[in-house]
Amino acid sequence: SYLSSGINAEYGEIDCGEPEPRQVISGLVKHIPIEEMQQRPCVVLLNLKPAKMRGIMSHAMVMCASSPEKVEILAPPADSKPGDLVTVEGFSGTPDAQLNPKKKVFEAIQPDFLVSPEGHALYKGVPWKINGQVVTAQTMRGCGIK
Repeated sequence: SYLSSGINAEYGEIDCGEPEPRQVISGLVKHIPIEEMQQRPCVVLLNLKPAKMRGIMSHAMVMCASSPEKVEILAPPADSKPGDLVTVEGFSGTPDAQLNPKKKVFEAIQPDFLVSPEGHALYKGVPWKINGQVVTAQTMRGCGIK
C-alpha cells in the first residue's frame, strides 16, 4: 500500500506519488460525506489488478477501517507524503507489481488486516508503518480493514 494525498469523490483521481494520478472508483460516498473525503490523506492499495466498477476502470483501493455499522478512511502519519510505502516489520520484500487475481492473494491476507484496540492498523498483529510511524484509524477500534 502507498500513501495518497487524498480522494476527491466517488470516482476521482488520487495522487499516489507517481507521474500521473490514479483513477479510483469507490463506494465510500455511501458511508463518508464527500466533504470529509476531499483532499484527505489516505492509504491506498496499488497492486490490485485494475477493475471496472460502475463502467469505469479503477486502479487502486482506498484502505478503510470497516464494520457492518461504519467505515472510515485509514489515517497515515501526519508527515507522510504521496508515494510513501507502507511497511510491516517482519514482512519485508518487494511487493508484486500486480497481484494475480486468480491466486486470490489479497483475499487470503485481508482477513489478517485489523484495527487494534489502540486504533493501529495491523497485519497479523504487527502495525502498518509509514516512515517508522503507525497508520491509524481515527475513531474505530477492534474492527477489520478493507
